[in-house]
Amino acid sequence: MARLDDIDLQRLRATRGEKWNVFPSDVLPFWVADMDFPVAEPIQQLLRETLENSDLGYPLNPTREGLPSVFADRVRERFDWELDPARVEVITDVVQAMYVGLMTLTREGAGTVVQTPVYPPFLHCVNDLGRRMITNELVCGESGYEIDYDDLRRGIDADTEAILFCNPQNPTGRVFTREELQKVADIAIERDVVIISDEIHADLVYAPHEHIPMASLSPEVAARTISLNSATKAFNIAGLRCSVVAFGSAALQKRFGSIPRNVLGGVGTLGLAATELAWTRGQPWLDEVLAYLDENRRVLADFVREELPGVRYYMPEGTYLAWLDCRGLELGREPYGFFLDGGRIALGRGQDFGPGGDGFVRLNFATSRDILHEGLERMAKALKSRAR
Repeated sequence: MARLDDIDLQRLRATRGEKWNVFPSDVLPFWVADMDFPVAEPIQQLLRETLENSDLGYPLNPTREGLPSVFADRVRERFDWELDPARVEVITDVVQAMYVGLMTLTREGAGTVVQTPVYPPFLHCVNDLGRRMITNELVCGESGYEIDYDDLRRGIDADTEAILFCNPQNPTGRVFTREELQKVADIAIERDVVIISDEIHADLVYAPHEHIPMASLSPEVAARTISLNSATKAFNIAGLRCSVVAFGSAALQKRFGSIPRNVLGGVGTLGLAATELAWTRGQPWLDEVLAYLDENRRVLADFVREELPGVRYYMPEGTYLAWLDCRGLELGREPYGFFLDGGRIALGRGQDFGPGGDGFVRLNFATSRDILHEGLERMAKALKSRAR
């Protein structure tokens, strides 16, 4: 069994990752999307054996029979998606794939749709590559976030060439239904644009919701879609740097591969091996983690309702990220800075997620129940101190 409640703060502060090393030691970090949980035992055993054998030489290049086939088998079993391993490429990480995809599948200055609020690298990617950003802001309704299809259709002009899509959606936690995905796909077909679909949170979905890969909708949709995925998010191995890109057509794959392969760098031995283990032997660990995260999102909902009046929160359908609407608090300043200064808790800054992010913070609840409670209590205390 995974030791999910048995997490020592001292051990976390001794780690080398970004999450626990950017802020002073009196600040609890809930910002970066890493889990605080120990990784699955098969992966731990792999790392131990690798070090014992000094097995850190150059890796074999991924073959079609290796990780691409493992990924194809997994998505067939979990998502009923038939995928040819020959259409799968291994790459370092999903953000890298997003950049390469936009760089090779669109022209400089071409319109690119981004649905905000969204994971900040979506915004950086469009700006860094000199594409023209078209914002399709998600609509916050009574029961959660929805896509504004009329606005999406209006925003796509003759020079628009791509939609950057995120499902499950970061930071709102939406897991889009088949009907919602089909409406986006229909617009993409109608306007002849490609879809770059980031599906890195696909394995982090709570019942009764289910992840549906965009490219699985139909051959016509697949032909204009590249799908980005990785085991790093669901299995807490982001530092091992390994992802996959699945192409819905040989034409897209050829265009993506038009830049010299060495420009993309190479994936390390540990990343390749750990990813294969995660997707073949890690599911029992992930099932346990998902059940724990499911309870954490409910604990968070109860706390917000009872102790954080003025904060609005929709329980995420996927991911381990809570998107907290703090506009009702009338803080007179951004909530990120308020809770950092007044509560010594580091959250994700809503403004970083683009239009629709002002007045929000993102909270990562992939931690022990005790640490989650401590962070939430700090938020409540900061609000109560202000009220005095």
